[in-house]
Amino acid sequence: MMTADLHHKLAILVLLALTYVGIALGHVPGLKLNRTGIALLGAIGMMIFGGVSTAEVVSYINWPTIFLLFGFFVISAQLRLSGFYDLVAGGISARLSHPAQFLFILMVVTAGLSAFLNHDIVCYVFTPIVGTALLRKRLNPVPFLIALAIASNVGAAATLIGNPQNMMIGQIVHLNFGGYIIWSIVPVLFSLSCSYGIIWIMSHKSIQSTAPVPKDADSESKPLDWAHTIKGLALLVVVIGLFFSSLPKEVIVLAAAAIHIASPKFRTDDLLGLVDWPVLVLFMGLFIVTGSFQSTGYGDQTVQWLAHGGLNLNAPPTLILATTALTNLINNSAAVMLLLKVVDLSHPVTGYILALANSFGGSLIVIGSVSNIIVVQQAQQLGITIGFRQFARLSIPVTLAALGGLLLWVIC
Repeated sequence: MMTADLHHKLAILVLLALTYVGIALGHVPGLKLNRTGIALLGAIGMMIFGGVSTAEVVSYINWPTIFLLFGFFVISAQLRLSGFYDLVAGGISARLSHPAQFLFILMVVTAGLSAFLNHDIVCYVFTPIVGTALLRKRLNPVPFLIALAIASNVGAAATLIGNPQNMMIGQIVHLNFGGYIIWSIVPVLFSLSCSYGIIWIMSHKSIQSTAPVPKDADSESKPLDWAHTIKGLALLVVVIGLFFSSLPKEVIVLAAAAIHIASPKFRTDDLLGLVDWPVLVLFMGLFIVTGSFQSTGYGDQTVQWLAHGGLNLNAPPTLILATTALTNLINNSAAVMLLLKVVDLSHPVTGYILALANSFGGSLIVIGSVSNIIVVQQAQQLGITIGFRQFARLSIPVTLAALGGLLLWVIC
């Protein structure tokens, strides 16, 4: 007869498999679920069928990561409402007289902002403004918008706060903020340079466009408030500076978020309305699902079994390939969450590779990163169609170059 403990372990394995299959598909046939809902149901299932207690559920969630994410969502929201993103996007668009220079500035600025702010918001705000400016200038917006998405992914890899996955990796692996930047800056700059060169070489002969200009493209722009823009940027600089201290990062960010929430200008509902709550729920659900899986001991056994078969996940080339493949198969957050449970985290380089590979790998295909999807969807609203093949034509060589540079950097 099957013991209760074995029954719970098997239930956990089944729930893990169902959750990750659902996340890979992005939906469940016949239901209105998305990836966040699937992760949430997986977590609830662990409690109902996997015998996971409430206390264990709470312990599996990495709360510093959740707090860090929330704080940066609020910081980004304040800058969004103050008109900062629109100001920068408009300034970039003014450089359209020289397409090569415009592409360079677009990618550098996008990457720079994505390194320290929510790269999804950067793409969300930049796409309609830049796309409309390109159409008005009679330039083909497709390669430029693909470059925007790729630059946001590459730039997000530069720091431990560039995207949610890096925040999670930094917290769980206890990576040093400054040490990570020093290690990552070379492969990030190499990747950004390759991205610019490849995209321009492959696109510069077909940058003319005759597509119509949407009349209401600028309806969502935010008016510039200089006082609160300066306040938001100054507070961000203070936060980044304090990250080099021994103070807990999540406390630093929450303190900054609290200052913004106590705002004389922006309503609390408006600030919190721009917080990406589904991402927070997705992360909490995945923490519970993967934490429950780790408690069974099957994760370590799987890694040992793969190692005996000649597939060592802790070897840099294998880890880079596995991270990239899983990122595009089951979503970058889910991929990192799973790998963090099965690889050896005693060496900081493992965390570095995970952070860079998931960010670089997210550019491979449209569904590899949320920022890619945001750009494609926002472009569609402007009448600009970015097909899977159009995206892949530029993104695949760019991603291969970036991952090749990362591998060489690790080996050297």
